[in-house]
Amino acid sequence: MIARALTVFKIPELRRKIFLTIALLGVYRMGFWIPLPFINQQVLQESLQNMQTNQGIGQIMQVVALFSASNIGNSTIFGLGIMPYISASIIFQLLGSVVPRLQELQKEGEAGRKKINEWTRRATVVICLFQSYFWIRALSGGVLGGGGLILEGYDTFGWHIVGTITMTAGTVFLMWIGEQIDAYGIGNGISLLIMAGILARMPQAGAELLRPAFDEGVGLGTDSGIEKLLLLGLIFVAVVFWVIMITQGQRRIPIQSAKHVRGRRVHGGQRQSLPLRVNQAGVMPIIFASSLLMLPMFLFQQLHQHFGPRIWGPLADAFGSSGRGFIYNISYVGLIYFFCYFWTAITFNPKDMASNLKDYGSFVPGYRPGERTAAFLEQVMVRITYVGAAFLALVAIIPTIVATAMGIPFLIASFYGGTGLLIVVSVALDLVQKIDSHLVMRNYPGLLEGES
Repeated sequence: MIARALTVFKIPELRRKIFLTIALLGVYRMGFWIPLPFINQQVLQESLQNMQTNQGIGQIMQVVALFSASNIGNSTIFGLGIMPYISASIIFQLLGSVVPRLQELQKEGEAGRKKINEWTRRATVVICLFQSYFWIRALSGGVLGGGGLILEGYDTFGWHIVGTITMTAGTVFLMWIGEQIDAYGIGNGISLLIMAGILARMPQAGAELLRPAFDEGVGLGTDSGIEKLLLLGLIFVAVVFWVIMITQGQRRIPIQSAKHVRGRRVHGGQRQSLPLRVNQAGVMPIIFASSLLMLPMFLFQQLHQHFGPRIWGPLADAFGSSGRGFIYNISYVGLIYFFCYFWTAITFNPKDMASNLKDYGSFVPGYRPGERTAAFLEQVMVRITYVGAAFLALVAIIPTIVATAMGIPFLIASFYGGTGLLIVVSVALDLVQKIDSHLVMRNYPGLLEGES
C-alpha cells in the first residue's frame, strides 16, 4: 500500500496537481487566522469563553463554523468561510426544479452550467454583503454579551463598511481558491476547504481528550483510563468503516439494451446495471435539520431569559445542548427523514431517467419503457431512501450518545458521527477515486484495487 501511495508522486502531472492543492489549502489556513484589524481580539476571546454558558449562540456559531470552514467567532478575513457560496448553490439547485429558465440552462450542458455558476457567484457576493454587515453590526451592539468588541474610534459606519468589504472579499477569494483546485488541482475545491476546516479541529479535540491523562495520569477506572481510550478508538474505527460502507452502498437496477442490426452485424443486447445510491441525499438532510433545530433552541432560551422559567424553561432545556434527550432526538430524526425524501425528490427525477433509458434503447426487464419504468424507479428510490435516512439519523445522534455515555466533551464526540464525519469520509473517498483515475489512465494500479 505504501509503494502504491509513493507511485502517485512518480507522475509529474499528478504530482503538480497534489502540490498545488496543498499549497492553496495552506493559503486558506493562513488566512483563517488573520483577524479584522479594528476588532478587540482580547475582549472577543473573553466573550467567547464566557459564552460557553449561552448554548444558543454558542452552538449556532459552532454549526456555522463546521459547515462553512470558517472562524466567524474570531472575526477573521475568512470569517464567513465558504457558507455564502454553498447557500447560493443550494438556492439555485432548488430553484432549478421549479424555474423553467433554470431547467433549460441545466439541459444545455457546459454552456448552461457556466451561466448558472456566474449567477451563483453574483448571488454569493450579495449574501456576503448582508451577512458580514449584520455580523459587524452585531459585534457593535454587543451580541456576545460584552462591550468594547470594536476598538475605540473604529465603531463608525465607515469602518463597518470596510469590514464588510474585507469579509466579502475573503469569501470571494476562498471561492476562487476552490475553483482553482477544481481546474488545476485534484479533488473538489469547495469540499476540500470544508474538510480542511473540520480536520483542523482534530488537534483541539485530541488535546481535550488527553488533558485528563496529563493532569491525573493514565490508569484503570479513571476518567482517562486505558480501557476508555481503547474503547473510543474502536468506536471511531467501527463508525468510519460503517459510514464508508453505507456511503458507497448502491442498489443496482438491471438494464437490458435493445438489439439492433447494422449491415450484417447485430449490436446491443448487453446486460448492464443502473446504480442508485442508498444515501442519495448525502449530508444535506443533516445540515438542514441541525440548522433548523437551532431556531427553537435559541428562541426558547431567549423567552426563558425574558419571561421566566415556568413555561419556557423546560422547552429551553429540551432543545439545549445539556438536554439533548428524547424530544430533541425525535425532532432531529423526523427532520432528517423529511429532508431526505425532500432532497431526493429534487435531485432524482425518475421520469427523466426513464425517458433517457428509452431514448438510448435500454429498458428494465419486466417493465415497459416510459411510465411503468418511471414508477418502478420511484418505488425503488422510496425504499432505499428510507434505509438511507435511517443511516443518516443514526450517524447524526451518535455524537450525543457517545458524549452522554462516555462522559466526554461534545467536541470530541462530534468526530464519531454527524455531518463532520460524513463530509470528511465523502470528500476523502472522492479524492482517492480521482487519484485512482489518474493512476489507471497511466496503467498503474489504483489505490483502491486489491493486491494481485
